[in-house]
Amino acid sequence: MSDFRPGRFQILPPVVKNLILLNGLMWAASIAIGYFWKFDLVDLLGLYFPTSENFHPYELVTHMFMHAYIDPHSGGIYFWHIFSNMFALWMFGSVLENVWGAKRFLFFYLSCGLGGALMHLGVTWWQVHQMQVVVQDYIEHPGIPQFATLAAKYDNFLNMKEVQKFIDAWKLSPDSASFINQSINYASGFPNLIADIPIVGASGAVFGVLIAFGLLFPNTYLYVYFFLPVKAKYFVIFYALFELFAGVGGAQDGIAHFAHIGGAVIGFIIVKYWNRNRRTDFF
Repeated sequence: MSDFRPGRFQILPPVVKNLILLNGLMWAASIAIGYFWKFDLVDLLGLYFPTSENFHPYELVTHMFMHAYIDPHSGGIYFWHIFSNMFALWMFGSVLENVWGAKRFLFFYLSCGLGGALMHLGVTWWQVHQMQVVVQDYIEHPGIPQFATLAAKYDNFLNMKEVQKFIDAWKLSPDSASFINQSINYASGFPNLIADIPIVGASGAVFGVLIAFGLLFPNTYLYVYFFLPVKAKYFVIFYALFELFAGVGGAQDGIAHFAHIGGAVIGFIIVKYWNRNRRTDFF
């Protein structure tokens, strides 16, 4: 057990410190490479669905060390994504690493991140499958109203201005075989739109860390917004339910909620397995 137990409590233990440094360096590199070389590092290291041309197996790991750096609304530097993840990693992960030791904590962290990635890919597979079924139905029954309905169903993935422009042009020749074939080709590419959306971030791993903290220290008070005291067990339950509701509800907020859930599930399983001989209760 000496390999897993630190000799003294550290405010910033080595694994947590190096994870924060690595994430910070990759975030800064993304900004620099994007600015000077006009290349988005996310295209290389973000996690794509396996049917995408951009997918590579190593992305299952590398996406954990990448974070969004461009605000989609203002186009400016986006700091909140990496800050919130690294702050949570330091706040909760430091305690866990001091309790478990470096090797066990690193194993736990990477396992949760991988679990989150696999959960996300599983849900994406289901979304792609469902979209393929709908698209196939359109291919068998093409038409302007049907195409408009299909596009509206997936408007969050499409450039609706271009779609509407195409529909308006089609309405001028509603029986044109050329427009029908174009619409079929257009619709056939819809599943690829999901596959070509990458995810980045340490959120799956960090969510596992959060769950572990709540299980091991359920009655520790956390100060939400530095003001409202909430016991860790209630905070964890609320946050997990929120992510589940957002994921199942299909919230279109650019957040991979099921990656969070996957990390939390793996974290829960690992902690319960490690503590299987301890007669303790979450409450």
